[in-house]
Amino acid sequence: MFDIALAVPVIGGSWEDFALLFITALAGGAFGAALGALPAFIFTGFVVFLGEGIGIVTRVFGLDAVPGTAFTGDVTGVIGFGAITGPHIAFAGGVAATAYAAKQYPEMEPDGWDYHFGKNILYAFGTKPDILAVGAIFGAIGMLITEVGYAVVVVDGTAVTDFIAFSVFATAFLARPVFGYPIIGTSSGSDHLDMSPFEREDPHPKADDGAVEHDGRVATEPWLPHQYKWTGVTAIGIVGGLLGGFIYIKTGSVFMGYAISAMSLLFLNLGVEKIPVTHHITLLGSVGAAVIVPEFSPVVALLAAGVFGAVTGLFGELTQRLFYAHSGTHVDPPAMAIAIVMAIVAVLSIAGILPNAAYL
Repeated sequence: MFDIALAVPVIGGSWEDFALLFITALAGGAFGAALGALPAFIFTGFVVFLGEGIGIVTRVFGLDAVPGTAFTGDVTGVIGFGAITGPHIAFAGGVAATAYAAKQYPEMEPDGWDYHFGKNILYAFGTKPDILAVGAIFGAIGMLITEVGYAVVVVDGTAVTDFIAFSVFATAFLARPVFGYPIIGTSSGSDHLDMSPFEREDPHPKADDGAVEHDGRVATEPWLPHQYKWTGVTAIGIVGGLLGGFIYIKTGSVFMGYAISAMSLLFLNLGVEKIPVTHHITLLGSVGAAVIVPEFSPVVALLAAGVFGAVTGLFGELTQRLFYAHSGTHVDPPAMAIAIVMAIVAVLSIAGILPNAAYL
């Protein structure tokens, strides 16, 4: 039913396979640092869109049943979610490079950036060798976490979560203590879920060590200033989930909706205001349809997709309030939401409550 797994583990394979992937992951992480984390992820969207399009055409025309005519390269798995543009490698490398550069080269911060420079995942670092090296190292770490996860943390043939998503936020958390940031940070409101300091534009409190890197910044920095209120997040979650579910029902592709959402971030990167971030929502909308279709009608599957999308959007908002808003670097809320909801899907599938675990 499903085109690919998100990763093809080489742990336990030949040393040549591992060396090939490891060296390429170093380059992929550096590539993410050179382009910037968000631009690198937008490339993920375009490549996955290409790969899923090839898969759909191949199935529709039955080319996979005709020897010598089918395209045998797995563009989605090997490139899109692989060592070239895989988020656990390229995006993760870009995130770590930004965290490093914000400490090492604060003078590089562009005018008009209101948050801590360590959160500026739009910024491309070009060819600066030490920054590329940081991206390379974290890209390789992200690959290793993913490979070990898919090879080892498996129950009855089912991975217990999406380890690409897990790796994305695991490497981001790792970068914080490595480069001298608090792992979670201190809330300036009543608790870590309180976004009112941002709404009041309260200034960031002075650091105990006298550092001035937060001077002039707001006390609380929500991941998306236009996408953090619970009602709005729920609404876009339902909409995105329905769209992702419909795409799966009509094409059989779990990742096409994700790709379209990722490509839409090109406009956010170019400065178009209020573009929503929805790749986690459309992905889990597709998953919601995929786990329901075998037992129920497409209409029921579509409604389930809307529920999955809303739940995933809300997990993204919860995690951004807990882990993004109060420290100085980017930790990805969509990745955290995907990992959490896919872990729930895996548990329900292993327990026999759901008929399958989608792409896991």
